[in-house]
Order: sequence, then C-alpha cells, then structure tokens
Amino acid sequence: MSARPTFPAALIVVLLLALFAAPLQAATRAWLDRDQVAAGTPVTLNIETDQLTAGPDYAPLRADFGISAQRSSRQLQSINGTMSTSTRFAVVLTPRRSGALVVPALRVGGETTAPIRLTVADAAGASAGAGSADAAAATPARGDEPVFVETRLDDTQPYVQQSVGVVVRLYYATQLAAGALELDAPKGASLQQIGDDGNSVQTINGRPYNVAERRYLLVPEQSGTLVLPGARFSGRAVGGFFDDYFGRGNGELSARSAATTLQVRAQPDQAPQPWLPLRDLQLRYVATPQRAVAGEAVQVVVEATATGATRAQFPELVLPPVSGAQVFPEPAQYDERFVGGSPQLKMTRRFSLVPNQAGTLHVSGPRVDWWDVRAGAARRATLPDLTLDVAPGSGAFARQAPPNAAPNPVVATPAPDAPVVERTPWPWKIAVIVLALLWLATLGLASWLWRRGGRSPAPQPVAGSPGGEAVLAARRPTLVELRRVLDQGGLDEVAQCLCAMAGVADLDAVQARLASASQREAIAAMQRARWAGEGDVVQARQRLREAFRQGPQWRDTTAARPPELPPLYPQAGASRR
Repeated sequence: MSARPTFPAALIVVLLLALFAAPLQAATRAWLDRDQVAAGTPVTLNIETDQLTAGPDYAPLRADFGISAQRSSRQLQSINGTMSTSTRFAVVLTPRRSGALVVPALRVGGETTAPIRLTVADAAGASAGAGSADAAAATPARGDEPVFVETRLDDTQPYVQQSVGVVVRLYYATQLAAGALELDAPKGASLQQIGDDGNSVQTINGRPYNVAERRYLLVPEQSGTLVLPGARFSGRAVGGFFDDYFGRGNGELSARSAATTLQVRAQPDQAPQPWLPLRDLQLRYVATPQRAVAGEAVQVVVEATATGATRAQFPELVLPPVSGAQVFPEPAQYDERFVGGSPQLKMTRRFSLVPNQAGTLHVSGPRVDWWDVRAGAARRATLPDLTLDVAPGSGAFARQAPPNAAPNPVVATPAPDAPVVERTPWPWKIAVIVLALLWLATLGLASWLWRRGGRSPAPQPVAGSPGGEAVLAARRPTLVELRRVLDQGGLDEVAQCLCAMAGVADLDAVQARLASASQREAIAAMQRARWAGEGDVVQARQRLREAFRQGPQWRDTTAARPPELPPLYPQAGASRR
C-alpha cells in the first residue's frame, strides 16, 4: 500500500490537456464511512465527482451537523489506454443531536448527490449495543500515533452460518512508501475479502488521518466461542523527516488491532427451513402488469433486498404455481455490496406469465421465510397477491374462461307448456365444411407436387428408427448447456433441457430412460419442489447438480431391440426345413 503521489506542475498541465480532449461524462456520488455512530462521534462524508471545476455546497448540512476538516484530492486512472480523473472531497461531520438523521442531497456542479441515512445513538444506547452493530475491537486513538488499525464487526453474537460484516480500517498520518494489511481467518469460520479497498480522510483530536478501509465476510461454521485475530499492518514511511521524528530505522511502521471474541449461537429449533439468518429482508414488485391478453406474455419483476446475506446463502426467488397460466422465470440478477459495515444482497428476477384463457387470473405473491437475528424470531416476507383481467386472445386463446361452479347448483326445469326452441349449431357445421375443403385442397397440392417432382420427399428420421437417433442428437442440448441451466436457470428450464436431451415430452419418460437410480431420485425431488411444495428448491437444485455432474446415464435400448431381418445364412447346426 503506497501513498498518493504528488504530481509536478508539468504533468498536471499534460493531464488537463488530455482530459479536455476526451469526452466527459459526469458521475457524482456520496457516501459516509459508517451509517451508525454514537452521540458526539464524528463521521466523514466523502463525495466523488469527475466534474473538473465543480465543488460541493455544504450549506444544507449545517442544520444537523457541525462541519470541519474539509479536504479534497484528485485521482488519476488509466483504463484501456483512456485517461480519466476524479476529484474526491472529504468533510468531517459532527451530529448535533441523536436519532435518525439524514445527510441531505448536496449540489455539485450540475449534479445532485443522493440523501444518506445516519443513525446516531445516545450515550446509553451506544454502551448497551456494544455487542451488536458497529462493535469495535480497537482502542480509540489519541491522535499522536503515526499509524494504527481498528477492527469493527456488525455483530459479535451471530448465529451459525450467519454472514458477519468485518471492516478493518488503517489510519495513517504519514506518507507510506509501502505496506501490507493482513487479517487471518479464525478457526471454525470462513473469512473472505469483499470488494476493493476504500479511502477517506478523518480528523482525530485535531490531526488529519488518511483512512484505508478493507471489508471482509465472516461466516461461523459452528456454535460456541470464536476468536477473530487482530488485523496486522507492517509498512514503511517515506524516508527523511519521519525516520528521526518517530525514532524508527528506515521509516518502518507497524500496528495491530485487538482480537475480538464472538459468541456464536446455535440454530434455534423453531427456525424455518431452509435456514436463512438475516438482519433484514424486504420484498417489492419492480413491475406488475395492469391487464393481460390470453396467449400473450406479461412481465412480473420481483426484487428482494437482504441485509446480512450473500448470493450463495439466499434461496431461489420463485412464484407459487399459477392456475390458468404458464410461468417462465428468467435467471436472477444479483448486486452484492457493503452498506454500513454489513453485507447487503439485492436480487432481481423477472417472471413471464402466459394466461391460458380469458377471464380473471389470480397470481399469489412470493414469500420467503427467514430468521431475524436482531429480534431472535422467525419472520416471513411476503408480497400481496395480484389479480389480472385477461382479455380474449386470438385463435385457440379466444375462448372465455368458464365461470366457477356454484356449490349447490339449481337446475331450472322448463314448464310443460313452454315452447321448445331448436338451436341449430350452424357455426360448427360451417367450420367442419371449411376444414374438409382445406383437407381436400392439401391432398390435391401434394399429389400435384409428387407428379411434378417424380418422387416424394424423403421422410425425416424419427426417434427409434434407423438414423433417427443421430439426427435428434444433433439438435439436443449438450452437457455444457445442461450445467449452465442447472446453475442459472429455473427448474422449468431444467425440466425442458432434460426432456430435450432424452428426446421425450415429459419428465416421466426421462426417468424411464435413465439407468441411474440417483438421477431418477433427483428428478423426483425436483418435481416435489416444483409442484407439491415439498422440500427445498435450493437443495433440489444441488441434488440435480451432483447427480448429473457427468451427464445423464441412459439405458441401453439397442440390446433389447429385435433384429429387423432374419439372418441371411442360418447358423451352424441349425435344422433345415
């Protein structure tokens, strides 16, 4: 890790000329170094923009925050040979009151930043919540250290398999020539670095510090006491004045944060399955149709935002079975990030619904069962049901849905003297006559083509006929396509792919052709998860991946096939007639 270099005046002139020659596209964003602090604790607001001459207007902040230590810096990047620059502004904010505050939108040149929420706890609340969000494992700096490290966790009493956000911050008040920041994985848990390092500026006891922030994801694998080692930094400052001032030979620096002890809780007996420990879960409709037409697809887009989860932990987002329509889910889109020191997953999935007939279509909203780690209680996130008016389509989709039958229908009996009206089904008769005429015309056309060509076209091979298997095999999905569908597609796509590989119409025929018992059982588990609501969709998908890892194992149907012609020569010793 090295400090940001200082550019000479000549290089700055060249850089500005290159920037003015290239097209500019403004992009401005703002973020806080944390989203929850104690009363009186300062936070740093960072604003980054690629507008060269624009600066933020801090006036809207003065209502709820004290402002100090305003700084700015410029960064240079070269991506694929294209030079780009951005300016980063940093300002230290001190909350004037506790509660839920909002950093208002700020004007930067021709753009506006988005509002940011900040939770400010009072002194009592901060001490009581030491074991939960933003729990620190470092001694506060006095402002006289040249470098120090702190480790913060979003939860020190997590559950088994709960995602714990770990943020390691390196504070340095000197220019660094080199350095390494390390954090070892504890025994009984997995640790993974997430995203790129962030940089900001903070003022502590009147002294400005550069802050390098690194984020990790910690997942405990067993209950009990878990000790996370302290983060270590070793590096070297720029030589010269700092060597003598800090009394370090060759400008060497080192720092270490304190170890953190976590008490990992076991999975509760009453927890819903599959086990999904989260800090929060919100579902919403991104797009819903207002009306539909029979035979035509409409789109339903659902978004799930889970705080404290990763893509690997979150189950597949599905719609319950819809009576009267076909549902075709598309692969989900994922966005993983850190928000306020905790991992956050945003999943978006699009469903295509094709109504079978006109009438009223009821679509049940999706639901996800999860465990609230803050309250220690089971939760269910749901969305309201949708009701669509389906208009008649064309062709086979032009008929109206039959009305729902009454529980005890009363059959009206006509009076004895009522006149009998004979209803002649003229539309049906006309349709039959038209179809007969079309059939005769087709026969005549085929006969004319046969006489003109001298021979009929060669018949296409079918499954089970000589040469038919080779033709069908050329059009069937490959093992690579099957693996892709198992990883990214919905269960309906998996079923369609298996049917296409077997050359059959349904999964019952696929099971009949499979020689592997484990593959047949995996398909049965998938069917139970799709239609009967029994079992876990994620577990069913994993079972399919394991069973079909090497591809389907088909039965050998050629051995049982009888010879099509008798042998030309009888076998030796056979009796002659």
